[in-house]
Amino acid sequence: MTITISPEDVLVVVDVQYDFLPGGNLAVAGGDEIVPLINALAKKFKNVVMTQDWHPADHISFASQHPGKTPFETVELDYGTQVLWPDHCVWATHGAELSSDLDLPHAQLIIRKGYNRAIDSYSGFQEADRQTLTGLAGYLNERDVGRLFVVGLATDFCVAWTALDGAAGGFDVTVVEDATRAIDSNGSLEKAWVDMEDAGVQRVMSREILG
Repeated sequence: MTITISPEDVLVVVDVQYDFLPGGNLAVAGGDEIVPLINALAKKFKNVVMTQDWHPADHISFASQHPGKTPFETVELDYGTQVLWPDHCVWATHGAELSSDLDLPHAQLIIRKGYNRAIDSYSGFQEADRQTLTGLAGYLNERDVGRLFVVGLATDFCVAWTALDGAAGGFDVTVVEDATRAIDSNGSLEKAWVDMEDAGVQRVMSREILG
């Protein structure tokens, strides 16, 4: 099956930043492998938007801000259970920069997320308190776009949350599976795919778009 991309469809590129690539503070295994694939996919799309994790150095999601805690443990915050992470994507650092290997000159929007110290933000649409919106849905609705095709890092966190919130917002959402890579902590990848399937998010491989 070949998927025909229309001029209204959008490629949503999630968090392809140095701290999530090999050698980064929160490296996703194989994260660098998806960059050429994203570049190839992007050539099929008139519309490309990107998200960028963008944290202050004392962000509440960092294990370093919780004495006695280590990365990948959890704590309870005002908005629920929070996974604690190594310090990553601190604004104005190299780790927060988008990969220079991305070839997306026609990308029209970069949504920065996670800049509020007291709230983490996986989704490109809203922060983890499930109340604070990023404005992405408003932008997409105002542009009267078609389907959303989501790629990037990491499958089980920022990609999945973005896809789920897109679907909840009424968008037709597809994740391009081989153009993502996962952290897969404590069964998070399997849960993410189940949640996405239950929400009506579709799952395809890049060859179905590239032909």
